Amino acid sequence: MRPTLQQLRQRAQSLLRRIVEAAHRLLEALRARLPWGQPPQEPQATAAPPVEPPPQAPRELPPPEPPPRGQGRFDAGYFSHREGDRHYRLFVPPAMPERTLHPLLVMLHGCKQHAEDFAAGTQMNALARDLGLYVLYPEQPRSANMLRCWNWFKRRHQQRDSGEPAVLADLTREVMAEHPIDRRRVYVAGLSAGGAMAAILGHAYPDLFAAVGVHSGVPRGAAHDVASAVSAMKDAGASDHPWAHESFRHGGRPAAGEAPLPRVPTIVFHGDLDTTVHPRNAELVLQAALAGGDATVSPLAATETGLSAHGLRYTRTVYRVAGDGPALAEHWLVHGVGHAWSGGHATGSFTGPSGPDASREMWRFFEAHTLPSTALAEVAETA
Repeated sequence: MRPTLQQLRQRAQSLLRRIVEAAHRLLEALRARLPWGQPPQEPQATAAPPVEPPPQAPRELPPPEPPPRGQGRFDAGYFSHREGDRHYRLFVPPAMPERTLHPLLVMLHGCKQHAEDFAAGTQMNALARDLGLYVLYPEQPRSANMLRCWNWFKRRHQQRDSGEPAVLADLTREVMAEHPIDRRRVYVAGLSAGGAMAAILGHAYPDLFAAVGVHSGVPRGAAHDVASAVSAMKDAGASDHPWAHESFRHGGRPAAGEAPLPRVPTIVFHGDLDTTVHPRNAELVLQAALAGGDATVSPLAATETGLSAHGLRYTRTVYRVAGDGPALAEHWLVHGVGHAWSGGHATGSFTGPSGPDASREMWRFFEAHTLPSTALAEVAETA
């Protein structure tokens, strides 16, 4: 008996549904293999300190309501650039006395995040409101990376005046030109891919950024494509591979014939249960930061342990050149936290609320550092 037209149509629809379902399963499997991966399922801790819950996927947050008078503003902006246009958010602190110059902090979100999400998770705007800071949140569009990751693992995005570093540096300069910003107090920090890009900006623009904060990131020059990014993130063994940047293979020191790299004050946070970016990367970021400058002067390290306000353990190592001088670098290893912003708020994605407050500790570190007058001269010449 020959099937009717209706039966043939039903069979075709059933076959089409199966094809669509198989395609969805294949896409999910492919996404799971990408270097930035899905939010990791953190292993359960066997020790007493509490363990952070697995990071949640970022939620699409509605545009923030205008803050009350005296609370500052969270403005939206658009920046056009030869290397690619970018949307951004800028927190403007409440009105201050005339002729007051403010510090500026550039905050770079991680993969799958956007400006509002990152601001909510780090609570940096609340801190900025109290301290009188401008906070700039550039956004990575999907057209540049399907998961909104900054492209830290591509060569053209690891250099001064090229790719995304050029966009971010010029956007920073534009904000500085349009607002009462203290040119000696401009800083950059980021999470994960944003932390990796912050490390790149610190090395590429030591005449622009006075200090750098890297949370759960990787060092500059650790990768040049997706495959090498996976290696750097998962086992932090990139220094053994031939494609690694020459300065990276030598612990952050320049290659033969290159000018010495400056020592960029750097603070690093990392969770010891991070299965997305291996905690060893934090040590490599510090190694690169400490390798520059005068090679005859070795920083002295002092290590302490403590508990956050919520009872989570951390180990903090401080590096100084002189006994009473400002710290050249700090390393915070947070025990029991995975791939998440330590001390962040649960309204944002990828946060570990029980850890020490990374936002406040980063600003404490930044506050001790300003650009020297020689760097300001270079900024003026560039402008």
